Amino acid sequence: MADIREVWVFSGVNAKFPSAVFAVKEDAFEWIRKYELTGVLTRYPVGISVYEWAIESGNFKVRSQRDSAPEFVGKFSSAMQEHMHFENGIFA
Repeated sequence: MADIREVWVFSGVNAKFPSAVFAVKEDAFEWIRKYELTGVLTRYPVGISVYEWAIESGNFKVRSQRDSAPEFVGKFSSAMQEHMHFENGIFA
């Protein structure tokens, strides 16, 4: 099996946790359409946190101590991650 470098994570509206993870984006699209889901599908790197990925890719710069505090790092997400919004199973 080839090394997985990225995954696609689906989070439904108001969900506290993701409901699905896919290695192939098209599989995620099919599942979202099948169940007419509303939410966001986001690409995540594997083997590195989004926080570290954003720093390494130049999309985020640590400017203060707050920017590297555990609570901040633990909640970090980046608008630079590829993501798609769906409504009732349709790409919005």
